[in-house]
Amino acid sequence: MFGSPTIMITTPDACKQVLMDDEHFVTGWPKATLELIGKKSFIGISHEEHKRLRRLTSTPINGYEALNTYLHFIDESVVSTLEKWAVMGEFEFLTELRRLTFRIIMKIFLNKESDVITESLERVYTDLNYGVRAMAINFPGFAYQKALKARKRLVEVLQTVLDERRVASRTCSNPTAKDMVDNLMEIVDENGRKLTDEEIIDVLIMYLNAGHESSGHITMWATVFLQENPEIFKRAKAEQEEIRRNRLPTQEGLTLKEVRKMEYLSQVIDETLRLVNISFVSFRKATTDVFINGYIIPKDWRVMLWYRSVHMDPEVYPDPKKFNPSRWDGPPPRAGSFLAFGAGSRLCPGNELAKLEISVFLHHFLLGYKLTRLNPECPVRYLPHPRPTDNCLARITKLSSS
Repeated sequence: MFGSPTIMITTPDACKQVLMDDEHFVTGWPKATLELIGKKSFIGISHEEHKRLRRLTSTPINGYEALNTYLHFIDESVVSTLEKWAVMGEFEFLTELRRLTFRIIMKIFLNKESDVITESLERVYTDLNYGVRAMAINFPGFAYQKALKARKRLVEVLQTVLDERRVASRTCSNPTAKDMVDNLMEIVDENGRKLTDEEIIDVLIMYLNAGHESSGHITMWATVFLQENPEIFKRAKAEQEEIRRNRLPTQEGLTLKEVRKMEYLSQVIDETLRLVNISFVSFRKATTDVFINGYIIPKDWRVMLWYRSVHMDPEVYPDPKKFNPSRWDGPPPRAGSFLAFGAGSRLCPGNELAKLEISVFLHHFLLGYKLTRLNPECPVRYLPHPRPTDNCLARITKLSSS
């Protein structure tokens, strides 16, 4: 299925060893994922190239100043979106959440682009995602072929954006505020080298995809779990009310300092990430024969790290199927036992931005809204990401006391 002999790893210690050992393991994603996300993205490049690219791009996305800059737009977007949803009646909660998170990530990366480009990119990303975890069968009717066409469209749109930006930079005497695309085009490393268009496009495809898919799905599940567990909802809401009470009368919107005080809400998010496992698997390839737990992994064999098995291990997480944010009280779990954002040098570079988006949404939802699912017993589909088959058909109600 994955194009080479593959060994599955399901224990925390073994996962930790593979993820932390950049000498004996390199990235080893299957063909479909590599071709669709991009050979010049983080999942396709060598360890040295990855270090270089991560160093150049991570701070503008996950750094404190960057998060502080993005927070105001995220906060305003969530407030206005919840108000709109409260008068919509029935709608697909997950579908609308994905649109919200996509608008946010587009604002961060392509602030200057039109709503038409945003809408066109959002549509093709749906096709791309269905092919990322499919078998690489390039034949009509298969998800992979449809996803290849989606990637081609994404590359065309993003290349046009880069070309237009270059023309504008030469002709515009009064440039507007820079966004992530501008920063990526101007980045120069210590050797004076700039990123190529292929590198920029693959980085954009990767970030734009990860920046809305995971955030949208986890926000949906966290909201559902909170609504299904009244005592947990009550405790999380009390924390948000305390934050609101301590706010200065002149303050407009959330601050990063307030978000950092949402300790219980952070536990709710981590528990959702553990239970749902949006990124439930990762791949590495052995560069030489390696011993793990008394077994040998031969050179060039692929290693599939099964995160779901780690997150549902009853020895690590008692009663693992129960949604219990309080299990995160006390010291953090041992290395290798919580892999929602991966681990090691290839830890997800946008993890802080994702948690920020989810926290802001849940803050406002808890303070003033209620979710009512129309099909609470709806079956769950697990690929490409776990989701209700009805995309969480629901109503959002604004509470009169808000």
